Amino acid sequence: MKQGDCNRKQRRCKTKKNHLKNLRPLHPELPISEFPPTFVAQLLDKMGKKVVIGLSGGVDSSVAAYLLKQQGYDVIALFMVNWHDRTGAITGGCTWEDDAMIAEMVAKKLDMPFHIVDLSKDYKTRVVDYMFDEYSKGRTPNPDVLCNREIKFDIFMDECLKFGADYVATGHYCQKTEFEQEGKTIYQLLAGEDNNKDQSYFLCQLNQSQLSKALFPIGHIDKPEVRKIAAEQDLPTAARKDSQGICFVGKVDLPTFLQQQLEPKTGNVIEVPAEFMAKKKSVEKTPDNFKKLCFAYPYKPWNGKVIGEHRGAHFYTVGQRKGLNIGGHDEPLFVVGTDVSRNIIYVGEGTEHPGLYRPGLFITNEEIHWIREDLKMELGETRDYDVRIRYRQPLEKATLYQQEEGIYILFENEQRGITAGQFAAWYNGKELIGSGVIS
Repeated sequence: MKQGDCNRKQRRCKTKKNHLKNLRPLHPELPISEFPPTFVAQLLDKMGKKVVIGLSGGVDSSVAAYLLKQQGYDVIALFMVNWHDRTGAITGGCTWEDDAMIAEMVAKKLDMPFHIVDLSKDYKTRVVDYMFDEYSKGRTPNPDVLCNREIKFDIFMDECLKFGADYVATGHYCQKTEFEQEGKTIYQLLAGEDNNKDQSYFLCQLNQSQLSKALFPIGHIDKPEVRKIAAEQDLPTAARKDSQGICFVGKVDLPTFLQQQLEPKTGNVIEVPAEFMAKKKSVEKTPDNFKKLCFAYPYKPWNGKVIGEHRGAHFYTVGQRKGLNIGGHDEPLFVVGTDVSRNIIYVGEGTEHPGLYRPGLFITNEEIHWIREDLKMELGETRDYDVRIRYRQPLEKATLYQQEEGIYILFENEQRGITAGQFAAWYNGKELIGSGVIS
């Protein structure tokens, strides 16, 4: 054997041995020589595979990067700048420059190349402008779902692939599995093991192509363990607080933020009596009544009495309590409906007001999205799933009815605060099957 060939072989053996040592935390009870053969085979398959991780400057993506390094991947850190404007920002929040600095410290600690990409133009066009448009129509969008669909797993993923990435990783608390079906690989998006932090809902609009390149390194562990790993590895983000507010914009005063494009406009606040709504809701659950059951009640000014004023119906959403500033009631007032064309908000007194609850919702065909395209429902088909209509809401049993105009979802129990513009996501066990924008 030539000396050069011998040296290359020695380097490969040394690299393999070092990676096995790095995996010690995953099998602390075994000597390296007794690592499971399948485990070693998976490790060797990962060696040389390039992963670009979205490093945000938070603890979750930091630990995700650490775990990827431990698993033998070639990891590159990419920090994305999505928002520069501080209008409406609540003081005390970190700027993107602060986040980038800490992210770079983490990358240096883990010996990873670090890069920054500015996606602010795309973020404004595809997320923020969409938000303004939805609010102007009296709908309440979910910017976190949009950010993942339009930015992290689309524009950002394209940027990652420019680095030759085999995979793109994030610090989301969710999991991915795959199986073969008729010669085709089917990818499954599963809830994270930590029920308190499961973020699969935020990824409810991903498709098979996006999932095929996605990695979620911390989806199988809980938040306390993530903090523990960060502390043990002395990562700069170990004690850093989690980010809050709108994805990449941060914690903002929403009315102030929205007033960048939506003008304040004085209108009436009308209180709707609970007795009025109780009578309107006595409807039998039959296909003939789907529209009455699944659409918001069309309130009219004569359904109640004027009790105050507001500064713009588009600033309010169903279920909202804060910002009404109207006294003289035994129990709190809640928004039960909005009418942006008449600039009226309708309110009801008490947490049990019938106007806060609905038995169902509707999603148009254009807004239905199947992660599992192979499970798409056929016209006239009925199927039972577990459904949630907001992040961290417990899953609720429901029946989906695929009709000609879209999907009607009827819940076993009435749901509070069903809001147009938000996303409904349906699960089979831990797997997220599909989702859609509530009409």
